[in-house]
This record gives sequence, C-alpha cells and structure tokens, in this order.
Amino acid sequence: MTMSVGWYLRRLSRMGPREVGGRVADAVRRRRWRSGPPDCPSVTGARFTAVLPAGTIGAVPPDAAKRLVAEADRLMAGHAAYFGVDRDDMADPDWWYDPKTGRRAPSGYAFDVPYRDEDAVGDIKQIWEPSRHQYLTVLAAAYAITGDERYAERVAEHLRSWWTANAPLRGVHWTSGIELGIRLLSWVWIRRLLDGWPGATGLFEDNPVARNQIWHHQRWLAAFPSRGSSANNHVIAEAAGQFAAACAFDWFPSSRRWRADALKSLERQLRSNTFGSGLNRELATEYHGLVLELGLAAVAEADAAGVPVPATVRLVLLRMTDALAAVVDNRLRPPRQGDADDGHGLVVDGAGTDRWGSLLATGDAVFGRLAWWPAVTGTDVRTPLLAALITPTEPPVTRPPSRPGHFADAGLTILRGPGQIWCRCDGGPHGFLSIAAHAHADALSVEVRHDGVDVLADPGTYCYHGQPEWRRYFRSTLGHNTLQLDGADQSVSGGPFLWTRHARSRVLVAEPSDEGVARWCAEHDGYQPSVHRRRVELTAAAEELRVVDEVRGPRREVRLAFHLGPAIAADLLDNRAQLTWTRDGEDRSAVLDLPGQLSWRAHRGATQPPLGWYSAGFGRKEPTTTLVGTGFADGARGFTTVLRFRG
Repeated sequence: MTMSVGWYLRRLSRMGPREVGGRVADAVRRRRWRSGPPDCPSVTGARFTAVLPAGTIGAVPPDAAKRLVAEADRLMAGHAAYFGVDRDDMADPDWWYDPKTGRRAPSGYAFDVPYRDEDAVGDIKQIWEPSRHQYLTVLAAAYAITGDERYAERVAEHLRSWWTANAPLRGVHWTSGIELGIRLLSWVWIRRLLDGWPGATGLFEDNPVARNQIWHHQRWLAAFPSRGSSANNHVIAEAAGQFAAACAFDWFPSSRRWRADALKSLERQLRSNTFGSGLNRELATEYHGLVLELGLAAVAEADAAGVPVPATVRLVLLRMTDALAAVVDNRLRPPRQGDADDGHGLVVDGAGTDRWGSLLATGDAVFGRLAWWPAVTGTDVRTPLLAALITPTEPPVTRPPSRPGHFADAGLTILRGPGQIWCRCDGGPHGFLSIAAHAHADALSVEVRHDGVDVLADPGTYCYHGQPEWRRYFRSTLGHNTLQLDGADQSVSGGPFLWTRHARSRVLVAEPSDEGVARWCAEHDGYQPSVHRRRVELTAAAEELRVVDEVRGPRREVRLAFHLGPAIAADLLDNRAQLTWTRDGEDRSAVLDLPGQLSWRAHRGATQPPLGWYSAGFGRKEPTTTLVGTGFADGARGFTTVLRFRG
C-alpha cells in the first residue's frame, strides 16, 4: 500500500506547526545519517547487575512453567504462528522474509525501504513480529526455569544471526521506533533470564557486536521519537524500551542522558495517553493492554536499577489496572473496541495464558486488588518476575470503592445483567489525537455478551496494510453494531491510519446497574444535519436488552447492522432472529426482535463487498452472520430492537 500525494496532503493537514517543524528536522537528520553510522563508543568494564532476586524463579507456578516449556519446545522445533500464518522455519529464520506473500524485504538504507508497500516488501507485520524477539524471551525464560542450556544456546545463535543480518540503519528493521523499543526491552529480559548461563556475558556485555547494536538502537530512538499526531502507543513503546536499556545496559557515555530523557517522555506520554478514569485514550482495548505492559516493565527496570520514578507514573498504571478490572466481563474478556494487532510489551508465557488475567494478577501483586475486582483463577510466569523487581508502594489516591460502570471521559459504559449479561455502549470520542489512527467509525455501537460469548459482536480488526478493502470494512460504520445513513461512515477516513473528520458523540444518560433496569443514551453528529440518538435499556429480571435508534433530521436512507459472534447460529424469519449457541456443553438461546419498518437480510462471509466477518486476532478472519436492516428514517418514530435471553 503506497501513499499518494493526496494522502500526504491530508496527513499534513492534521499536524500542527511544531510537529511539522520536528518532522522537517527528522528528514534532514535522515539525509545526514545516510553517509553511514558512527562507531559505538568504546566500553570497558561493562557489567549487567539488573538480575532477578534470589528465589524468583521458584515462585513461578508449576502449571505456568509447564505451558512455557511446551511453547519453548515448539519453538526449538522451528514452529511458531504469527497473525494466522504458521511457520516451520523458526529454527533458522530469514529475518527479512514474509511467509504470507513469499516476498523478501529489500536491503539498503533503512529510510529508503517502502515498508508500507506490500508489493515491494511483503506483509510488514509478518516480517517485523519475529524481530521483536519476544519468542527469544520465551526461550530465555525456559532456560531460567529448567537450566537446560539448549534454550540459551538457541537464543544466542538467533541473536548473533539477527545482529549480523541487520547492521545499524540497514534494512526494514530500522524503520519504526516501536519495533526498536520493544526489541530493546526483549534484549534486557533475555540477558536477565540468561544470567545463570556461562555464555551470557560473552553474548552481551563482552560482545562488541551486541554493544554496538544496543547503542545504535538507543541513538536511533533518541533521534526519531514519534511526534505530535503520532504520539500514541508508539511513543510509549519507544520511551519504555529506551529507558529499560539505559537502566540495564548503562554502559555508554550517553546512558544517563538517555535514561533521564526517556523517563521524562514516558511520564508525560503515559499521562497524555490515559484518561483520568484510567482508560487508554486511543479507545482501542488491546493498546490499553500494551501500554500497561510497557509501563509495568519500565517501572520494574527503574526499581531494579534504583532509579526514582515520578509518582505520576505509578498512579497512571494503578488507574489503568483498576479500569481494566472494571470493564472485563465475567470471563475476564475486555471490550473489543478499536484496532487490535496482538501486540505485547513483554512475553515470557506459553500458549493458553490469559493476557488479561495476567495483567490483573500483576496488578494485585503490585498495587493490591480491590474487593470488587473479579477473581483471577489462572496463573502466569510474568507476574512473579515483575513482582520480584517492582517495589510495592502505597497508592497516593483513593481508589474506586465499587466497580465503576461509566467512564465519562472515555464515553464508555458497561451495563451488566445478573451475572452473565455484559453490554458495552460507546458514546466516547472518535479516537486519540488529530488522526485518531486506531479508531473505528463505531459511534453509539453496542457489544453484547452472555457468559463471555459474543452475541452482538464487535467484528475486530483483521489487517492494517496491504488489503485496503478489508481495512476499510473492519473499521467502517457498517462493520459495527450501529446505524449507518446514506451508505457513508460517520467519520471520514483519509487513509488506513488517518481520519480527516471525526464524529462527535455525547452521553446523555448513563445509569449502569447490576439490578433493576440499567440505562444509557447518547447521540452523535457524524451525519449532519441529522443526529443519531440511541437508547439502551437492560432489564435484569427479564434478561432483556432494548435498543432504540432515532434519526433526527431530514429523510435519510438507513442501514442498521447487528453482527453476531462466530459461535451464534441464527434463523431469521421476517424481522425475528432465533439465536442458539453452546457454552461449556450447555445449549443456550435468545430471540432478537428487529425493527419491523426495515427490511432484514442475513449476510455471511460475503466478499464483494465484505460483510459478515469476525476477526478473533490480527491476520485471522472467519465468516459469521450479520443482520442488516434497510429502509428510511424520516424522524417520525424510532427503530426498536429487543434481545431476550432464554435461561
């Protein structure tokens, strides 16, 4: 996907003067750096002291350790899966190869590589992901737990291979700061987890190639931070990786300055990326998880190195953890809101470990759980490792005495029924910063689950680059459980990570309750001069959800969509859909009564154009049923939808 002149003009229009000036300076610096990278300063007496406290590995739960070792053995056999693509070449990977398209990224000066062009490079996510080296942190953790040197030797072999193939400023792995930041964090943890291995010192501090790579990664991050309208989760990954490396690998003349600058940036960006309520401002749940993981990892490095951290850093992470505990359903699944690309900050666990349960377990260990938090029954490796490094501190604020159901600043409301019904209502900002890069055109959408099963589902993300028609669909208004007018999106897209006009929403009523009737009402102005207003009521005793849509303004063509989860079978007759599914071997059902003034059709797995799809994770999609009602709105009456659960 190459970017046209028009895209560059639209992108420029979303920048302020300061950002434009910074990007001009970046362009000048890139031109100057083309002449070749400088030599890394000479280092003598480098040591690694940020080791795990004695007894930490012994605190890892046996079942979590078993999952980790099973994953490590799969990696040792050369098998891995990235974004729906199975690989069997990970015993000796080609770092520039994309198995999805069969293409190999070109070499040359990093900033000349057209990484957004799939025809020239391949699927960049497939190429970048293994080079975050998070599979190597898994192998290093397996060594730490088992003492089996095969894992350590494979890690060393792959690191040396990567360093040889990816000289500073050469190739696709030197084009994006988030990749460099996460890679540095992985290297810190690899060195920490290999500390008992006799070859660890020779691999890192006594290895001039490793020192050169670590220095150039930090020099790059200091020179090219994400700026202005791009200062979202990327800048936090950059700052966290830079800070972690400057703490753990404090071997260079610039280490103290890099550490101070990175910590200052991390503190500022954590605050700016997070609402006061604790939810991430991108309103993309997986990025909430990524930022929280990165922040916790950074605090762990600070405490391991004895570097004071501003109280605001811990406060933001505390609020993010409490907010996560508040929004998950009874199976610990958070909302599926906005973009999601399966990105993680630190990976030391095997398959089957619940990401969100892991984060809540770490929050419990570091901050202490509140009485209303959901119970976490699973185990993980990461929690005891982070908890061993992070010094618990008394929270400087009063935490929520009961589970919040409405987050006014984020416009997010959770309505809950008796135990099993969970409904997210979206009345918040379109996205974060002027480009709202990871937002979807989903104003006033709802997401409904029953005992953790998607009933009215948010379809997800599926892809970023290379498949523009699918990118448009998964972030479109029609691709969400909301109402579309005249075949257009509520917000106007200017590119795959750019919105040039944002629908403005406001919540009028938010009365979440676990008993009685919970109510929510909001409206947005994305279809001027018309206004779309939606009311939602959840009646606990009847296990009934009622959705009423009103369009205030001139007569408009309407499409109202409800996307069913992949586990839901639907039998549509006129305007009534019988829904059935199975949960834990038990048959369950519901009835969806749809507005009679619209004409209803069921769509499943359509491709021209896309309609009726669900993406469980990045790069993966499967057919599901989408119910679409078409007709006209003339302001005379609303469209009422009723979902009734049966036992």
